[in-house]
Amino acid sequence: MPTSLAGRTALVTGSTSGIGAAIATALAEAGAVVIGHGLQGPTAVAGPGGSGAVGPGALEPAPLTEDLAVEGAGAALAEQALRLGPVDIVVHAASIQVRAPWTQIDPADARRQIQVNLLSAVELLQVLVPPMAERGWGRILAIGSVQRRAPHPEMAIYAATKAAQHNLVLGLATQLAPSGITVNTLSPGVIETPRNTQALSEPDYRAQVLAQIPAGRIGAPADLVGAALLLCSEGAGYLTGQDLVVDGGMTS
Repeated sequence: MPTSLAGRTALVTGSTSGIGAAIATALAEAGAVVIGHGLQGPTAVAGPGGSGAVGPGALEPAPLTEDLAVEGAGAALAEQALRLGPVDIVVHAASIQVRAPWTQIDPADARRQIQVNLLSAVELLQVLVPPMAERGWGRILAIGSVQRRAPHPEMAIYAATKAAQHNLVLGLATQLAPSGITVNTLSPGVIETPRNTQALSEPDYRAQVLAQIPAGRIGAPADLVGAALLLCSEGAGYLTGQDLVVDGGMTS
């Protein structure tokens, strides 16, 4: 089934790096106008995901830069996106991950992770969903994590936010299905992203991780693209409330 998103506009949070950038690029190549978002920094990348709205009828030369760790920034980002036109697809790829033993979790770090990974998505969707419902079509995709099922011992808060995020997806999926809006989670396993560069550069740790992946390799952001395109497509209108895991068989 060919995947064409011509005529659709997508907002991709966290599109200046890693998985978000790969998905933003793929959506643009499928014909969508993509509104990029992300904080500028050493891991930000150029290209469709990192250069604002791209694709047919590009609207913006640079990514929107609302800091989703700030309360209310999700709503502000949504309003900025709507000034560029109707938003049909939302991919929430932005997230914060702070490593610490659970006995040493800093409350400020915990609050930042909860705000970016969960509450900012609520803020975004409270603004963006009503216009989708009026048009009778929408695709919402949350980038989750296999950690919602198998938490890393030093990422208790991150894992908890991903579990809560999918619970939100389940609740919204049933409520929004009558309006023609699907809501799904896409959960990566271990992926070569800037966030993981330092840990995976340690040979013993990398070998330990590889031993747990039946596919025999670390994933790349491009490995998420096919699943993301499916879940954002016209053909996925009967697929909602699901968590599609892309992890090389690690949690199978």
